[in-house]
Amino acid sequence: MKIKFKCIAIVVLMGFSYGCFEDGDDNIAAGTSIKDFVWKAMNVVYLYKSNVNDLSNDRFATNTDYQNYLNSNETPEALFEALIYDRENIDRFSYITSNYFELEQQLSGITLNNGAEFNFYLVPGSTTSVFGVVRLVHPNSSASAANLSRGQVFNKINNIVLNTSNFSSLVTNNSYSLSLAIYDDNDTETLSDDQIFDGDETITLVKEGYEENPIFHTAVIDVNTEKVGYLMYNSFVNEFDSELNVVFGDFKSQNISHLILDLRYNSGGSVQTATALGSMVTGQFQNQVFTTLKYNETLETNNFDYNFINTLSNDEIINSLNLDKVYILTSNRSASASEMMVNSLKSYIEVVQVGGQTVGKSQASQIIYDSANLGRENANPGHTYALLPLIAITVNKNDETVPPSGIIPTINLLERPANYGIIGDTEEPLLKAALEDIQGSNRLAFPSEIEMSQNDLNVLNPLETLMYIE
Repeated sequence: MKIKFKCIAIVVLMGFSYGCFEDGDDNIAAGTSIKDFVWKAMNVVYLYKSNVNDLSNDRFATNTDYQNYLNSNETPEALFEALIYDRENIDRFSYITSNYFELEQQLSGITLNNGAEFNFYLVPGSTTSVFGVVRLVHPNSSASAANLSRGQVFNKINNIVLNTSNFSSLVTNNSYSLSLAIYDDNDTETLSDDQIFDGDETITLVKEGYEENPIFHTAVIDVNTEKVGYLMYNSFVNEFDSELNVVFGDFKSQNISHLILDLRYNSGGSVQTATALGSMVTGQFQNQVFTTLKYNETLETNNFDYNFINTLSNDEIINSLNLDKVYILTSNRSASASEMMVNSLKSYIEVVQVGGQTVGKSQASQIIYDSANLGRENANPGHTYALLPLIAITVNKNDETVPPSGIIPTINLLERPANYGIIGDTEEPLLKAALEDIQGSNRLAFPSEIEMSQNDLNVLNPLETLMYIE
């Protein structure tokens, strides 16, 4: 439930021509002008253009053929969906809006937030009943003021029993009440005998303007004779790069031997910041390729290497740890720049991934407007449609991408509603698993078949998984 997004500026489309055909008849009927924008924009920028036959440069022999094709799609949204490559498996994130003003507000962080983040699960034994678990409470928020805490369970919102049809819409209200519940695992590791009981406490949350600091928790933990640095980092936001560097300065001054980077709830952000963080973890690979951004064949001259760096954009010297091994905690909310972090670092150092399988998104997006160069300036005043398509993908130095199905962890361990634990506490299950592996004594806390059945119901929307480039 991120509250700060960035507007994206990626490609300068030099010399872009908004006409496609040789016969000079470019007067598209007014009823198809928005569809015309959709097709021509996707024809230029869409990452998977070569996989979509209807986006081929030679797809239409005449403007009549082209207009007939546009008219065969009832709405701009229908046309956009028809041009998406493998929506179910590959491109789950490209997006179209009929009001780019609202989209711009969302991406610039003009949103309301109550400071609470939730995971939702099916009630054991049911295919429709749902309960929620508080996964994070942000400081100085409505949720923290109400004394909500991580791990608390609820089964009603506004006194409405949660189910698969209503849970996602109920949390969109600007204010609502959670009916806290009791989760009883009957002191067993199996799920089938777990039960949810009504509680007697209700907590009301109110959304308000809130800016999240992505540096949620840091600690230095003593393990035998060594020190372990721990950082929960929830979004790659470049406004906090200096503060992030201070954290690594502290790690460095305390001579940590190991680092646990907690990205379990980090769904993406700035490639530049991800590069800086990768440089803080390492330091011995200066000027070598951290990640490469690749566009489609039309824009491949824009491909760009992000190299490991030793200074931030403000010329501040990066505090590098020079590690050759890092632990990264993940979940099914770890996406975009978080997955890029795993994928890019593993081509240089050992990465031990603990937690759940990641989302499977390493592509970048850009707002595309109906203008001569697809930018905001001089956008067509006749409508407010805009696109947010996938336009580039990141690869590591070995030209490896993140699998669309996500990155499978080294140590598979999902969070369990019965025991979320306290972030930063050495008994919190994911952190504990990493610490045990550091000591050479790790074992999975629960059988894998139990873990897999505990996947939460959360579905990330395109605006939560943005990867952007300054």
